[in-house]
Amino acid sequence: MKIEFTKGSTFKLPTHCLSLTRGENDNFYAACFDGGVYSLPRIRWGKPEKLALHDNYASGVNWSPTNRQLVSAGYDGRLLWINPETKKTTREIKAHDFWSWQSAISPDGKFVASSTGQYLCGGYKYEPAPEKEPSIRVYEVNTGREAHHFAHVPPVESVAFSNDGKFLAAGNLMGEVRIWSLETNKEVARIETDNFTGWGIIKGHYFTGGIFSLAFSPDDSELLLAGMGSTRDPAAGNGKQLWERWKWQDGAVARTGSANDSEIGQGLMETIAIHPGGKIFAMAGRLFKGQWNTAIFDLVTGSLLGATDTKMRVSKAVWNEDGSQLYLGGSSGQPKELKDIEKSDWGKVKVLKVKVS
Repeated sequence: MKIEFTKGSTFKLPTHCLSLTRGENDNFYAACFDGGVYSLPRIRWGKPEKLALHDNYASGVNWSPTNRQLVSAGYDGRLLWINPETKKTTREIKAHDFWSWQSAISPDGKFVASSTGQYLCGGYKYEPAPEKEPSIRVYEVNTGREAHHFAHVPPVESVAFSNDGKFLAAGNLMGEVRIWSLETNKEVARIETDNFTGWGIIKGHYFTGGIFSLAFSPDDSELLLAGMGSTRDPAAGNGKQLWERWKWQDGAVARTGSANDSEIGQGLMETIAIHPGGKIFAMAGRLFKGQWNTAIFDLVTGSLLGATDTKMRVSKAVWNEDGSQLYLGGSSGQPKELKDIEKSDWGKVKVLKVKVS
């Protein structure tokens, strides 16, 4: 299998894009640092349209096909239901006392999940203190009613539904992924890996890293984890670009694959996106050292098939409906000086045309 990349359109946003989702007819929506939830233009020279505003970073945006609405999440702990046609917020829920790290919508669009949790020192080893509120909450999209809540060790940085909608996975700072049945409300599997967590000894002494992105394999038998390898400098982001694949069903939890050291560099990987065809997956993030920050891997063998440096930080990757284009949400050129803080349009969504042969 061979992958070829061709540069497509680039859309500007006021600030960094933390999350991206695909709606009807390949319409895309972005959640940004400035708290805004935006509709991307259909033409590259168009302007993004602000649909809603959080009181802090907008960390997530999700499309519900059944309700034909967006559900966004933010560092203000709120979930907003947004009608993209009327640009009206139709429902608002205070989901967390702390911020929403990540949110996800079930494949049928009926449930939305959000993860939270503050890293507070829980002991002399600086292990995280126990949660002060449920780390994961799940709501019915149609009614806004809370359907489930689950306990975890904070902070919980990633969350994902299985493709059949029956299970929910969430990963935390310490490399622990818990998987629950949404039918029984019980934990059914737990993955523990220390490969994504570092202990800082330079510029700070605390745990860093964690599981930044999760994705179930097409048949739900395995789970992909993404993040960064261990580093001693929490501020540097110089751990290796890392993904792992785990089987989790029937009580047999085991790692079945991981990134090949000869094919990766250094940098935090923030997002994983499985191709609609189900045979490959994309991983993207920040490049510290190496050749690429966006890459395509074979889902079965784990081999690197193609990679490119997009010259930006990528926080979210989303395929278009037919898998011919990969949308990358993030930024480049973030202002470094206080006097430049009001400069806008450093947020970016870049589109890569992807040919699979």
